Amino acid sequence: MLESQLRLMAVHAHPDDESSKGAATMARYAREGVQVLVATLTGGERGSILNPAMNRPEITADIGRVRREEMARAREILGVEQRFLGFTDSGLPEGDPKPPLPEGCFALTPLAEAAAPLVALVREFRPHVIITYDENGGYPHPDHVMTHKVAVAAFEAAADPDAYPGTGEPWQPGKLYYFVSFHGRKYVAFHEEMLRRGLESPYEEIFEKWAAREEKGEERAELEITTRVPCGDFFEIRDAALIAHATQIDPNGFWFRCPLDVQRAVWPTEDYHLARSVVDSDLPEDDLFAGIRERVSL
Repeated sequence: MLESQLRLMAVHAHPDDESSKGAATMARYAREGVQVLVATLTGGERGSILNPAMNRPEITADIGRVRREEMARAREILGVEQRFLGFTDSGLPEGDPKPPLPEGCFALTPLAEAAAPLVALVREFRPHVIITYDENGGYPHPDHVMTHKVAVAAFEAAADPDAYPGTGEPWQPGKLYYFVSFHGRKYVAFHEEMLRRGLESPYEEIFEKWAAREEKGEERAELEITTRVPCGDFFEIRDAALIAHATQIDPNGFWFRCPLDVQRAVWPTEDYHLARSVVDSDLPEDDLFAGIRERVSL
């Protein structure tokens, strides 16, 4: 590992999450020479098959293996390294009331135990920046919420020489960011630009759902965007990585209905919220390594 090389770690719950959140950012940095590592906490074994073309008995019966193979293709497309940390997918409980989570799943693992392999990986890889979900998980999947807790715990513990003995030399990451991937302003901008171009917008249904949640008082405040990383030139790579997760992504589905030239015209960035930092940098930023890049080059 070169001491002058910048290093970025993305901490995710399931295979496919890395391709839907921050993928163009990772593709850009990887091609600029940054070492990028995706830490995937579970294998996605309890995930539903969301692409009708892949909803076949032989796929369902071996979903864990299939999702690992999909992850291998996606990481190759993105140009990143990736590790599975070995926890078991909790599934997304549905119903009212929701059923209990399955015994032994990731979301029920005690936090100190769940953070241990990530602390070890942080100490091994020595990332300058970690990116992950906010306290709501980006959306309220129990594995996403747990991933947030684990990433924050690892960020804070990895530098403590008394924490997790036997898991490597202490390392202090410089920054921790949360994804701000799915926020209203971006989709309003897509919608308005598509209408301006005479295109049919797919976003009316989303806006109706948001309005209904607002009426029920269920809408939460959006995170402040502190950092916008220009990466529009890498949207094709992001989409190719998404499509590699064939059990989870329908290539004819909703996520591909907004043309890439529209996306580049009105929102050519991926966005983040700076949650923790031990370095000085001026906000707003356009680089996850602001305040770090200069130190590493020295």
